[in-house]
Amino acid sequence: MADSSSSSGSIMVTGGAGYIGSHAVQRLLRDGHTVVCVDNLARGHRAAIDRLACDTLHFHQADIGDGDTIEKLLRDYNVSTIMHFAALAYVGESVTDPLKYYRNNAAGALAMLEAADRAGVSRFVFSSTCATYGEPPADMVPIPEHCPQSPISPYGASKLHVEHMLRDLAEAKRRADQPFGYAALRYFNVAGSDRSGLIGEDHDPETHLIPVVLQAAMGQRDGISIFGTDYPTDDGTCIRDYIHVEDLIDAHVTVMHALEPGDERHYNLGIGTGYSVRQIIDAAQRVTGTTLKITEGPRRAGDPPKLYANPAKIKSELGWSASLTDLDETIASAFRWFQKHPNGYDA
Repeated sequence: MADSSSSSGSIMVTGGAGYIGSHAVQRLLRDGHTVVCVDNLARGHRAAIDRLACDTLHFHQADIGDGDTIEKLLRDYNVSTIMHFAALAYVGESVTDPLKYYRNNAAGALAMLEAADRAGVSRFVFSSTCATYGEPPADMVPIPEHCPQSPISPYGASKLHVEHMLRDLAEAKRRADQPFGYAALRYFNVAGSDRSGLIGEDHDPETHLIPVVLQAAMGQRDGISIFGTDYPTDDGTCIRDYIHVEDLIDAHVTVMHALEPGDERHYNLGIGTGYSVRQIIDAAQRVTGTTLKITEGPRRAGDPPKLYANPAKIKSELGWSASLTDLDETIASAFRWFQKHPNGYDA
């Protein structure tokens, strides 16, 4: 049940037609909220929103950089909280086209924050990323929130810029006695699909490891390439933290309910355990009952050996922790979606 502070107005979800955003929309509707979904559909899917259609969901195709439109929506729907997912999120693309990422992720967020400020929205939950940490020192893995933030990609830098904007806005509003509360949620690898199988993951191009492995298991790819087998890990491949998408959204909702105007919260979201590339491939073979063709190649630039979260802070402060930590179950939920939707939402 929603608390009184979050039920006093509707909730705007930006990027709500995307993979993570659509799961947020689904959960908020299930919890009884009125949701205003904003997405420019450049990479989101209208089909995801159509599947969630109901009287309390209001979809608007708009860009977060269009401050006048965003402000009007915030006022028209009496929005009390913004849950901000809209962003470009391909690290490699950000390196080759950095200005595109700064314009969309940073400048777009700036226009939206200006609109929110004019409309008097006092709470903001931001989808940040572990990419703001860059390559953390080995002695700071698992990564705590006080790990130095030194991004090595324009994607990570663009997200860190938004964190800085939120911090500075909160401080300015505090001095003006107009408290503004925000949370920056830095998450790691997100995987899986909702348990109903109604919505799921559909990227073009697909670069995330678990979907790529599952596409190979379904015969949509020739096999799997492992980039780097000489890392200082048990099996020589990179280690990452994989949080189930529904757990991720549960953390957002938990934070939203706890967030008060004037709060400044920063949390790492993950399961606190790292899995290697080989472990992911082995688990996918178990779940799908297939044997994959595997090729090994050199390391990719900028891939740290180990990146996984220390989620102790959010558990200590809010009592939240991931409920699904079994790798096979997470992959199985994703596989169910891909089996039903081999061509994504175009199926």
